[in-house]
Amino acid sequence: MVFIYPAIIHDDEDGFWAEFPDLEGCNTQGDSQQEILENAKEAMECYLLGLLEQGAVLPKATSPKEIRLPEANTYISLIYGDVDLAKNTKSIKKTLTIPIWLNEQAMQANINFSNVLQKALLKELQLC
Repeated sequence: MVFIYPAIIHDDEDGFWAEFPDLEGCNTQGDSQQEILENAKEAMECYLLGLLEQGAVLPKATSPKEIRLPEANTYISLIYGDVDLAKNTKSIKKTLTIPIWLNEQAMQANINFSNVLQKALLKELQLC
């Protein structure tokens, strides 16, 4: 599942550090701009995965236009993350039943059944 959240990047004499206004306590740091963006992506993905594993509802991402920067040496960066729930969490096998015509069309379209079911369950449970 793809997620995008704004991060406030702080650039000071010690390097860079990032905080996520919508993800309380989710922070990271880095020595370069590239490193802070990579670390922010990883921190966000781990944070969101933890929330999902707890069954928590994911917070809505604030529009960057609504964020007031606290200092002159800060800027906003949108952080893109892709949390593959099947690979990053303990999984169980489920058996399901669907009409044969639907299965055939889905197979022709190379649909990933596990991914579709995960997204549908998250939406149905209003977790994101």
